[in-house]
Amino acid sequence: MMRRAFALLTVLLFAVVFWRLVGGYTELQALRPLAWYYVVRGPVELGAPNIVTGILITYRGFDTLGEVAVLFMVAASVGLLLKEESQPTSAAATDETTSARRPAGEIVHTGKQVLLPMIFTFGGYVIVNGHLSAGGGFQGGAIVASAVMLMMLARPRSTLNVALLSVIESLAGVIYVCIGILGLVLAGGFLDARFLPRGEFGAFFSAGAIPLISALLGVKVGAELSVIIDRFRS
Repeated sequence: MMRRAFALLTVLLFAVVFWRLVGGYTELQALRPLAWYYVVRGPVELGAPNIVTGILITYRGFDTLGEVAVLFMVAASVGLLLKEESQPTSAAATDETTSARRPAGEIVHTGKQVLLPMIFTFGGYVIVNGHLSAGGGFQGGAIVASAVMLMMLARPRSTLNVALLSVIESLAGVIYVCIGILGLVLAGGFLDARFLPRGEFGAFFSAGAIPLISALLGVKVGAELSVIIDRFRS
């Protein structure tokens, strides 16, 4: 009885807090000064129609670098924690584990053949057009990783070359930091994409180094998420 009363009291308290938040909400009629600067000055200074990508890659470059570093640490931690469990004790155990994985059904296999090229193409499109429309490296990398997950579901006995993915991810990270240093030397600060020509506004080759940085983020995020998916499958 006491437990139910406590649970009811907790729900009521959350309801009161939620009601106060909703009741006190008022829609802003104008942008705040900081938001106004990003919305108005961002496309002019960066040459990127997609303000969100411009902010994430240039104005918040340090934060984005930290987010990528956190994702790398997550992938490394998952690989370290699940490595010992995924290692078989003998060759017989390897054969037993492989045979225990049932092959995918015909629907999954056919869906993989039809959807896999489309998902990879769409992921690449989202990555390279992140400076022009909705998308970017993080979103495109997640889409590419979803294609890898579909491939694993359709082929349960297949294995990923984790070593190669680690090398690709590391190279993308090193190049990403090098571009940041170039921005520090040749432009206004670390990861300042304006050290390359901004080009024509709205064109595919424009916005300085933002498309290049977005592509590196897509490769890095896609590789890291693919490794995490592979480790959890093991």
